[in-house]
Amino acid sequence: MNNSRLPIGVFDSGMGGLTVLRSLKSVLPNESFIYLGDTARLPYGTKSPETVKQYALQMARVLVERQIKALVIACNTATTAALPHLQQLLPDIPVLGVVGPGADAVIAATSNQRIMVFATETTIASEVYQRIILEKLPNAVIHTQACSLLVALAEEGMQDNAIAHEVLRHYLDNFHQQDTLLLGCTHFPVFKPLLKKLLPADVRIVDSADATAKALHAKLSELNLLADVMDQGSATRYLVTDSAIRFQKVSAIFLGESISPSAIEVIDG
Repeated sequence: MNNSRLPIGVFDSGMGGLTVLRSLKSVLPNESFIYLGDTARLPYGTKSPETVKQYALQMARVLVERQIKALVIACNTATTAALPHLQQLLPDIPVLGVVGPGADAVIAATSNQRIMVFATETTIASEVYQRIILEKLPNAVIHTQACSLLVALAEEGMQDNAIAHEVLRHYLDNFHQQDTLLLGCTHFPVFKPLLKKLLPADVRIVDSADATAKALHAKLSELNLLADVMDQGSATRYLVTDSAIRFQKVSAIFLGESISPSAIEVIDG
């Protein structure tokens, strides 16, 4: 089989990576995807880098066994912990994470070089966003905020209620004079509507989903791996490590469309 006709593998700790899948499906409408949510072990953001790396390797192995032509790590924490290792381990397929494209998008968006990063504890502790941004904007002033509560609220579908409102107000206490907010976790884009209400109108809110989708399109084009619209229509399969019913119920919040229960398969983690 021509490798261009194989699906693209995407994995995340749970449902947040569906925001990335949503952008991938928009930018690459002719492609097929296999999405794997490690719902039995979420969240990744409060676990050690060593544990996250182990989980990421397991998830990548599941997808590679299903025959994919590219792998997207749709999780900031897993990208930080495992991207270089997975790229080394899988030299025959492109492996992309969300951190590099997200940082590039922030660099392009900011005008005063005062940036706030919302992310999980593990991502912030790695300082990966700070390093990438400061390499290109050495005078940037970067503030970070660990927002692990947002992962739980997003997974519960509580993205625009009174609790979410108060939690975001708390996390925004240190937001002063920044012109750009980076959502450094793929769960966080569901809070964009509420954040726009709470932030000054001129603040740019950046997430990595669109940037990652564009980066993958460029890489597949470079490698002549883009699907031919004449050869295949798009299709998506979903794998989860726990509770297909809950995944199906909540996933529309992140993906923007309902998933048929028949498209979801529960696998061993």
